[in-house]
Amino acid sequence: MDSLTFIEFAKTLTRLKMYPYFDVANYILMCWTVREDNHPQATGSQMFSRKHPLSCWVASMLMCFAGGIIGNLLVGEPVLGPFKDHQAVITATVVWYLINFAPFDVVYKFTKLLPVRLMIFCMKEIQRTNKIHHAILYGLKHLAGAYVQIIIYAIAKGAGYTYMRVFERQVRGVWIPATNEFLQPGFVTKGSLAASVIFLLSYNGVITTPFPIVYFCIAVFFIYFRLMSAILGIHDPFLPFENLFCSIFMGGMFDALKKAVSREKPTEDGVNSNGIKNREEKKND
Repeated sequence: MDSLTFIEFAKTLTRLKMYPYFDVANYILMCWTVREDNHPQATGSQMFSRKHPLSCWVASMLMCFAGGIIGNLLVGEPVLGPFKDHQAVITATVVWYLINFAPFDVVYKFTKLLPVRLMIFCMKEIQRTNKIHHAILYGLKHLAGAYVQIIIYAIAKGAGYTYMRVFERQVRGVWIPATNEFLQPGFVTKGSLAASVIFLLSYNGVITTPFPIVYFCIAVFFIYFRLMSAILGIHDPFLPFENLFCSIFMGGMFDALKKAVSREKPTEDGVNSNGIKNREEKKND
């Protein structure tokens, strides 16, 4: 493939319409998330949706439109604005119904097949790239110069469902305060942060690579690591760099040195923390 053909392919990717196919992939993933969440009565089963269909539907809709809800909240637009798109709401409702109430659970089982699941993952990551890109465009137009706010808005659009889980769990009567995205940020949040910064640098002229190629590389980045997570269990490629940064700049290295020194420090009876007497007392003995 020559460079011109590659650039044309990348441009085609930037112009893809998200509705209906890519949005449906997102709705399927969000309905999976609600169904398979760690609920005491329903882990991948239909029991909760059978007993509490309204709660299940509300939770699923919050997840399906999480990016729009949180993003609107951040920029002062109507929080329920995403629900004005009746076509999207009806499509998400149909997906929710089929995932939870299809006869013999055939739709859920079909979408969980490995080839189908991998295809859904790929489509979701293309949609995530599109959301982050449009969030950056919106921010540059309406939040000019407020780069931190633009990046936060882009993260909300790309990874909003990870922050919405606290609220959708409340709708389902589940309270797990120790597991939220602020305490344990995952790859989706970190990847959305990296993508939003790269898009912003590209639009400001810091990155001189043609924008379609930048867009294509970010989409491939998301797809690659989502597939690695599904196939090989590599959930967070940022973790080694994060651990290295924390050990150098967040006190980890100094805490380790302090701990090592305290282990060798003798106590009042001449025995250190490892239970070994001082060398001088050993000589006297």
